[in-house]
Amino acid sequence: MKRLLVTAALVGAMSAPVMAVELPAEIAKRGSIKVALVPNYPPMEFRDPATNALSGFDIDLGEAIGRKLGVKIEWQETSFAEFMPSISTGRVDAILSGFTDYASRHEIASFVDYLRSGPQFFVQQSRKAEFKDAAALCGKKVGASRRTMFPAQIAAWSEKNCGTNPIQFVGTDGSADARTQLRQGRIDAAAQGNETLPYIMDLEPGTYATVGEPIAQQFTGIALPVKEKALQQAILEAVDALIADGTYRTLLAKWKLTDNALEKATINAGQ
Repeated sequence: MKRLLVTAALVGAMSAPVMAVELPAEIAKRGSIKVALVPNYPPMEFRDPATNALSGFDIDLGEAIGRKLGVKIEWQETSFAEFMPSISTGRVDAILSGFTDYASRHEIASFVDYLRSGPQFFVQQSRKAEFKDAAALCGKKVGASRRTMFPAQIAAWSEKNCGTNPIQFVGTDGSADARTQLRQGRIDAAAQGNETLPYIMDLEPGTYATVGEPIAQQFTGIALPVKEKALQQAILEAVDALIADGTYRTLLAKWKLTDNALEKATINAGQ
């Protein structure tokens, strides 16, 4: 391990105090952290349609973490399926891409959790009067990405709340597909992470209406190799420093994520 003294400063609200943190020798020597992402999940990460530049809360947060640690962030686009293999083989040092911290992933990756979220039901605004609460979804077709834990969480909620009239779950190819099927009337409602809905509803005003509250709580985290304890601690301290100096809150407000804030970063809080 090599001790690296960090003196990078941000401007205004983004200003960073001096930090002394321990980074893995390879990262300290390279001067960068290789970070995997899939930029298709606004407002967390996406490509700006006007410039094609990477944009989103995770991009801003990652760059701020890099400045705190005095290293560059090397963003590496990959596929969702390659996230865990890329960590286990060392192709990347971290994953910062709206990635949910599940206990089932802890054998391969440890997570520095930085955001709270949960699956949220929503319907077409034109049908809002039909769904005054989530119980009105019992017996209806509800779509959500099959690549997430949402199918299991919706099934558990349905079993608890719908009795003999369960939700008819429809697996979709991501949240964008669920919204398309909702607009086409092929499903009655959809579900996606509540961290994404305010941004989507701003992009498509008057299109959607939320129903009830999130049906489960989960954490979004930065995935890191299990054995890299020094890197985990460095990232944890950097996130806590951004919370303490107000940068975190500023970025949350910018991307309409204030309701998803954590008071302090945690490690492996996901269930």
